[in-house]
Amino acid sequence: MSTSPHRPVEAGVAGTTAPPRAAATGLAPPRAPRRPHPVVSPHGTRIDPWYWLRDDEREDPEVLAHLRAENAWRDHALAHLAGLEQALFEEIVGRIKQDDASVPVRHNGWWYYARYEAGHEYPLYARKPATPGESPSPPSHAAIATPEQLMIDANRRAAGHDFHQVASMEVSPDNRLLAFTEDTVGRREYVLRVLELGSGAVLPDEIANVEPDIAWSDDNRSFLYVEKDPQTLLGVRVRRHVLGTPTAGDVLVYEQEDESFYLGVERSKSDRHIYIVSQSTVSSEYLWAEAADPALRFQVALPRERDHEYQLEHLGERFVIRTNWQATNFRIMEAPVATVGDRSTWRDVIPHRPEAFVSGFEVFDRFIAVSERSGALRKLRVRAWDGSVDRLIDADESAYTMALGAGDETGTDLLRFVYTSMTTPGTTWDYDMRTGERTLLKREPVLGDFDPARYRTTLEWAPARDGARIPVSLLWRADTPLDGTAPLYQYGYGAYGASQDPTFRSTVLSLVDRGFVYAIAHVRGGQELGRPWYDAGRLLDKQHTFDDFVDVTRFLVRGRWAAQERVFAMGGSAGGLLVGAIANQAPGDYRALVAHVPFVDIVTTMLDESIPLTTNEYDEWGNPAESREAYERMLAYSPYDNVAAQDYPAMLVTTGLWDSQVQYWEPVKWVAKLRETRTDTRPLVMRINLEAGHGGKSGRFERYREIAEEYAFVLDQAGLAG
Repeated sequence: MSTSPHRPVEAGVAGTTAPPRAAATGLAPPRAPRRPHPVVSPHGTRIDPWYWLRDDEREDPEVLAHLRAENAWRDHALAHLAGLEQALFEEIVGRIKQDDASVPVRHNGWWYYARYEAGHEYPLYARKPATPGESPSPPSHAAIATPEQLMIDANRRAAGHDFHQVASMEVSPDNRLLAFTEDTVGRREYVLRVLELGSGAVLPDEIANVEPDIAWSDDNRSFLYVEKDPQTLLGVRVRRHVLGTPTAGDVLVYEQEDESFYLGVERSKSDRHIYIVSQSTVSSEYLWAEAADPALRFQVALPRERDHEYQLEHLGERFVIRTNWQATNFRIMEAPVATVGDRSTWRDVIPHRPEAFVSGFEVFDRFIAVSERSGALRKLRVRAWDGSVDRLIDADESAYTMALGAGDETGTDLLRFVYTSMTTPGTTWDYDMRTGERTLLKREPVLGDFDPARYRTTLEWAPARDGARIPVSLLWRADTPLDGTAPLYQYGYGAYGASQDPTFRSTVLSLVDRGFVYAIAHVRGGQELGRPWYDAGRLLDKQHTFDDFVDVTRFLVRGRWAAQERVFAMGGSAGGLLVGAIANQAPGDYRALVAHVPFVDIVTTMLDESIPLTTNEYDEWGNPAESREAYERMLAYSPYDNVAAQDYPAMLVTTGLWDSQVQYWEPVKWVAKLRETRTDTRPLVMRINLEAGHGGKSGRFERYREIAEEYAFVLDQAGLAG
């Protein structure tokens, strides 16, 4: 059982820091001095005046003082919005049911769920025994009559920490022990611990700097985990720990020698196998062993090869395989366990189709459920192994998302899935794969006066400058006039093949209820239209991502969805790269931009293999050390390198000091260069979270303060702060 599922006029003199009093009181924006530093590559040397803001240890007093001065300036520059921020925060939190719980999931004789108590920031993870013969679809944890066994109270574990996250939990096969990982910094350097579920006692076994992956052996006293490199934070070694023994003696099971691969461990859904999984952008490899084998003798399912990605699941005497072997959009195949390494024995289950991208699957004894994308929407297909059933699950809306839900048992005919749209809160169903009958388990509650009938959603297609058609998901209130006067808030990502589905977000109602049209631009680099859509937005074709986003904006303005002078855009991480690129390339199209933890210094980062994630991402961005073409193409769009003496939109930029995905100094340097170079007088403010990393604050409610800050900034720039 697991709970788990990359980037006003500002006074000051160039090349000087702001006076100490000004920085401390926020009377002027901080100015970082220039200190030229050569960034060397095989294709030339660039001079970076603000390279000194990089401090790997996060201890340099001058750097920390500059970061605090940035926060002081943000507090001063946005002080007039404090009341609006608080009102938005209360409005957003007011939609949340505070004493809520997840739908229980049955595994190995127990119901597992998470629940919240009113006023608490973190969940309680608990379980109750399952009664033989009872319905596999309980409507709520409260409907299970047996007493609750509390596993982890995250509120107690978070006490005394500015950040806390329970990243994963795995129960031993005999149901007595719980191995879990947690992070109290925000840098994803997890600590693994084990507790005894009967007594609640935490055992002395403790392992630092690991990935969240855990896989128990059937002996119930040993498990596999992934050890991280302390500098790059990449998972590099799989070790086996035996409870009660020193971690220094943990046996090395597997070592990853190719730094372009991520490493993980997991148990099969059948619970008979343990997998060691190596995955890169364009290749994968599975090793498997019998979980009951005391020696855990691993064997390779199919050796890795470039441009072949596959995933395994075990069912009976065969493996079910998702693969892109001779199938650009992937297909589902099956092979006997004994001959899985011989592709001549693989047989189609769901053949390749150019119009549908196969993104995932779940196996059952009598059925297979497949997550597929077609027409830019995520859908679910159910197929009986004997061929008697093969159908898509029906949807009631034209723009929606269906996702496979949690479920660890193969003997059932019930498929757990979640349905949502931009107007429909996440709704969990059990679907009888034999009859097509649905049982509603839960609809995420939205408190207050929310009424889906007040809102409208649709999927539009925007023409790109090269002739492609870009899907755009839209949300607006039914009473918002679509006459070219509405403000627009446009979001995009466009990287790693990560699709941005049109799901329900209660927070965005705070903008939509104030007259905004909300848009998700499904730009190239995602996978909404299949693998070719992803390939067309990475490596040497990355510019398509930025062009698509701007073309969507211009399409919506032409179509009178929005006012030209009231367009706002937001992106985070790799989506922050998108925002940074359009800031340079099309600044006149946007009134204001929000860039969360933005990946904006791409060339310098991708030249440095010591920075976390760099070596994993050469197949995403390119390797500028090895390819002059990659170097020049990346340099042409790098937001930091292309800051120019021109007017920019107003900007809110965020980062986290402990970010392991996009190092804090990238956005800090970017803001420093923007202040030095731009010609406009619009607000440029930055919030640096000194106690968190890539995901921001960790508390259930506290993270909404950051969204309230974002929305207050946008409303102010839209003239709607009042």
